[in-house]
Amino acid sequence: MMDKTFNPAAVEARVSAAWEEGEAFRAGRPERAGAEPFSIVIPPPNVTGSLHMGHALNNTIQDILVRFERMRGRDVLWQPGTDHAGIATQMVVERKLMETQQPGRRELGREEFLRRVWAWKEESGGTIIGQLKRLGASCDWSRERFTMDEGLSRAVLKTFVDLHAQGLIYRDKRLVNWDPKFQTAISDLEVQQIEVKGNLWHFDYPVVDEAGAETGAIITVATTRPETMLGDTAVAVHPDDERYRDLVGQRVRLPLVNRLIPIIADAYSDPEKGTGAVKITPAHDFNDFEVGRRNGCRPINVLDPEARIQIAGNADFLEGAAPEAAALALDGLDRFEARKAVVALMEERGRLRLVEPNTHAVPHGDRSGVVIEPYLTDQWYVNVKPLAERALQAVRDGKTRFVPDNYEKIFFQWLENIEPWCVSRQLWWGHQIPVWYDSEGGIFVAESEAEALAQAKAKHGADVALTRDPDVLDTWFSSALWPFSTLGWPDKTPELARFYPTNTLVTGKDIIFFWVARMMMMGLHLTDQAPFDTVYLHTLVRDEKGAKMSKSKGNVVDPVDLIDRFGADALRFTLAALAAPGRDIKLGPQRVEGYRNFATKLWNAARFAEMNGCELKADYRPEAVRETLNAWALTEAAKAVAEVAQAITVYRFNDAAAAAYRFVWNVFCDWYLELAKPVLQGEGVDPAARAETQATVAFLIDQIAKLLHPFMPFLTEELWAIKGQALPTSRGLLALESWPELSAYQNAQAEAEIGWLVDLISEIRSARSETNVPAGAQVPLVLVAADASVRARVERWSETLTRLARLSEIGFAEAAPKNAVQLLVRGSVAALPLEGIVDLAAEVARLKKEAGKARAEIGKIEGKLGNADFLARAPEEVVDEQRERRDAEAARLAKIEEALARLSDA
Repeated sequence: MMDKTFNPAAVEARVSAAWEEGEAFRAGRPERAGAEPFSIVIPPPNVTGSLHMGHALNNTIQDILVRFERMRGRDVLWQPGTDHAGIATQMVVERKLMETQQPGRRELGREEFLRRVWAWKEESGGTIIGQLKRLGASCDWSRERFTMDEGLSRAVLKTFVDLHAQGLIYRDKRLVNWDPKFQTAISDLEVQQIEVKGNLWHFDYPVVDEAGAETGAIITVATTRPETMLGDTAVAVHPDDERYRDLVGQRVRLPLVNRLIPIIADAYSDPEKGTGAVKITPAHDFNDFEVGRRNGCRPINVLDPEARIQIAGNADFLEGAAPEAAALALDGLDRFEARKAVVALMEERGRLRLVEPNTHAVPHGDRSGVVIEPYLTDQWYVNVKPLAERALQAVRDGKTRFVPDNYEKIFFQWLENIEPWCVSRQLWWGHQIPVWYDSEGGIFVAESEAEALAQAKAKHGADVALTRDPDVLDTWFSSALWPFSTLGWPDKTPELARFYPTNTLVTGKDIIFFWVARMMMMGLHLTDQAPFDTVYLHTLVRDEKGAKMSKSKGNVVDPVDLIDRFGADALRFTLAALAAPGRDIKLGPQRVEGYRNFATKLWNAARFAEMNGCELKADYRPEAVRETLNAWALTEAAKAVAEVAQAITVYRFNDAAAAAYRFVWNVFCDWYLELAKPVLQGEGVDPAARAETQATVAFLIDQIAKLLHPFMPFLTEELWAIKGQALPTSRGLLALESWPELSAYQNAQAEAEIGWLVDLISEIRSARSETNVPAGAQVPLVLVAADASVRARVERWSETLTRLARLSEIGFAEAAPKNAVQLLVRGSVAALPLEGIVDLAAEVARLKKEAGKARAEIGKIEGKLGNADFLARAPEEVVDEQRERRDAEAARLAKIEEALARLSDA
């Protein structure tokens, strides 16, 4: 006997063990040697990470695809693995050392610190893999990889060396996002723009003549960062700004520093913003760096790696300047202390014209939480422009497509304007850059120290000592090789030949530039093939009110908690059902609880079948059924299978989930089992009809298990095992079964009859509800001008009609009686005479009043949504909530108008 209730925790553990024992997810199974391959690489989660809702959505979608394709007979590889996550992992381990009062990273030294990181990775780094298994992810876990595995590391080193040999990797002094806490360059992805309340300080710079004497004229610049004025090397005005036209080409004396700097004309300066004149500090602002490069203004770095003022020994700062003693005294000050000091000094000298409150976006490190500095430093770069051209062409030629396709435009815009990629990081954890230097600054790029020493000996004619570059590569560099390095590249392995290029990449829209584009560029350059044919980009998972989840807001929904409460199947089905293309998901526990109820509904239906003798029959042939009801149920199942398969193949996971849900809950549970009850439980029933119905119910539960398996693998695998016990021979795992093939089981006659019956009962129920017929009241039904086929149907199903529609009687007439609500069902007209049951005039008045309220509410909301000021100021979730309220009211109004239309015929 089946358990009375479905217990996800017990079932999930048992089913997971069965999958593992049966090696259900292993790619390259012997029986599929001739099958078409299907491969997906997992976006490797950080080794430091734990499952969050974005992971849950991403991996649910991938798992739906791979389970579906596995059932369709393909040789599936879902390649798993984790990313070493340089800065995140280093931060975690450093924090652990501090919490346990152990020596810090620098005290330990590089070798010992890295040993500690590897030890931590072995102990704690597999957390997220265990959580992905709990979610039901059907990866080939025997092939799990790590971005710092020996094989993947070799791929990284070869790539760097080859790109350098091709002139695509080079060293340059440029501005980077600098994290003063971690003292490393970081990627744009790791920078968070945060709105802060600050000031805009207006400073007067004195204009000087050719001899350097002040003329009495001034030019006023506005800045949010007074401390960087120490590194100013120009003042820029717009070429068309009449106010400053005569000053262009002249010079100003930089206050405090006394450096003479030019006034230049550059379109970067906005005449409408501030004073129209801007200070140019090329070493401390990305835009200023470009302006400086265009106009020959040298960059002067006035900050050290910890973001303190650096004057002592700073030759660039002192060149051409005679700083005041007060300016020199700023040396060593923290940047924010220096800001206060500079403002005070400028005020003392009468150079502070205005202080204006100003709210503006300030870049912060997403992990350190500190303000990021644009910082001038030597770094390694990849010239990705020629690589980008190939990636663009691959998309234009249709070799790789984006779903939804509107992301192609974003992809094009970014790659067409791509900048060099800074790939060096001042960290210890990661792939150390394969570059060695001799005492003269000579550079030797090689895959090993032995090769570098050989290069140096060839150059110098003798053995020389070399020092390795201490930096490591950006984590995205190794991630860019993921689709092929995980398969053994650069070796020509059998796995690489069979599973590369991969098929679908499933990832978040937020890393289209940082990961997707880089995989495209590297894949095409290194393997001459696009790494995947389709990129499916999913949206964000927000809280139930539509707000972005964040720890600071306290609205983070933990997927592991939801799995503990409702089961993995319920969470997975919820995410699939809400994954409408291009729309963020609003997720709360109530939604997951709703789909837990769906799992319970199916479990209860399977128990009902068991209690009514519905067992699988080895000789059951669905094409041979004789009962109309059973033929209809098989026809509906075939329709659902086709709808689900079609939706999955075009990446409309919400439509696939909706089609499966509709068939299981509405068609199978609510209608088929209800209509079958008299056959299964009644007395005097034809034994052959009962046996056929019992076998059909059992068969359909099997088909439902297959249909739902990609979405709800644990529940369906358990049902498959339980129901299979009735067969004379044991059967294998559902995960390796074939996708339902029901296209032959179409019976138009059965669909016409039972479909008509279902629609008629549904229409009667709707009409009763809309016109406020008391729930317990029985009403008469009149079939108007019914032909012989309709009369025959009514005769066959009169008992069912009476019971399920709560009818007092069923009659026939050539015309509809007075005061009756008319229903049109598949071409036949039916009427519900409601005189004496409902006050029709009062009901019309009530519905008109409700319609008026709905229209007023829609108008009110439309007014808000048409207000540009509201749209600009209101949070995104508030705007979404208003749109949803409008849509809900519009749907309610449509129902009211439908009810009024019915009553107008009465």
